[in-house]
Amino acid sequence: MASIDGVEIKQLTTYPDPRGFFREVIRVTDGFFGEGFGQWSHTKSYQGVVKAWHIHQRQVDWWYVASGRVKVALYDTRVDSPTHGQLQELLLGDEIEPCVLKVPPGVAHGYRVLSAEANLFYITSNVYDPGDEGRIPHDDPTIGYDWLAGPAIT
Repeated sequence: MASIDGVEIKQLTTYPDPRGFFREVIRVTDGFFGEGFGQWSHTKSYQGVVKAWHIHQRQVDWWYVASGRVKVALYDTRVDSPTHGQLQELLLGDEIEPCVLKVPPGVAHGYRVLSAEANLFYITSNVYDPGDEGRIPHDDPTIGYDWLAGPAIT
């Protein structure tokens, strides 16, 4: 699946030692974090849970899965985008190269928990604003995404 315009992934470096590890996630000086800080949130979800579709007109989200594994789906609703109407999937979490996902405004997003549970931390560029919080039905025929589909058979 192609990458959606404006969606960015920041690869993270892990520094292990006998006590565990240290991993820096985001710095205020990162160009990746240019829109700035509004709110930091944490959600814990259990296996099989699907949270979709969310969309914002102004807010940027940065997602980091600290434990567990999720399948993320993104859909570009921006009519002026070169990737309008495209889907993008990726895996975040355990046993995957650690990263932070940046979701720009106008990109519908959601995830399905693949592990027993998952802890997702996310920073938003603005504090919660119900006027900017949009929803699209998980089974919207325009998007046509199957949240229960497994990996492709090859």
